[in-house]
Amino acid sequence: MYQVLVADDHPLFREAIARVIDDGFPGTTLLEASDLDSTLRLVADNDDLDLVLLDIHMPGMQGLSGLVRLRNEFPTVPAVIVSAEEEKSVILQCITYGAVGFITKSSPRKQMIQALRQILDGSVYLPSHIIRAEGAGAAMGRYDPSFLPALLETLTRKQLQVFERMAQGESNKVIAYKLNIAESTVKAHVSAILRKLGATNRVQAILSASDIDFSAYLKAPSVTARDSAVSPR
Repeated sequence: MYQVLVADDHPLFREAIARVIDDGFPGTTLLEASDLDSTLRLVADNDDLDLVLLDIHMPGMQGLSGLVRLRNEFPTVPAVIVSAEEEKSVILQCITYGAVGFITKSSPRKQMIQALRQILDGSVYLPSHIIRAEGAGAAMGRYDPSFLPALLETLTRKQLQVFERMAQGESNKVIAYKLNIAESTVKAHVSAILRKLGATNRVQAILSASDIDFSAYLKAPSVTARDSAVSPR
């Protein structure tokens, strides 16, 4: 099944999240850490980790510095922040620094399971109030969505279709099924979309897509002309 590392300095929370994971993903192997140093050691010693659930306030984290260190040392291991923090600016900073999702500790058990399933399926998860937040993309710092209309015009029809489903929180596997294309093709389109939009990661692109009228872009005459080109580029 899965192998998940729960990194949190509160034993009661580690126990609670372990029950959530056991309920939603029976057979999952759970590892536990209570500070950043032990987290890094466990990640280094376990090549098959599917996910790290990380509390940004545990010992050694020094704010978001611990997340940055984890991402720099182990860039291929997905890290999800699980925290009592609910400030939009903090959540968006976590995404900017490489987290693939943010789950609040106040989330109901069912919502936590749904969030973890979405992330393990290769998609991303953010609290709904963040996705709906006006100007959320601008708060990302390194990505300016004010250029988005012009950048969207560089996408082919298929890339727009993939991007639309990304914005709905669908995983690559689900997108491939619904668009009747190979999952590897979806991954190639996603890479092309991020590159063309100047987004650092999938979450940045999704946040910036909250107000896009995809139907209008898909009907645009310029899209037809781009469809004749080989894509993704």
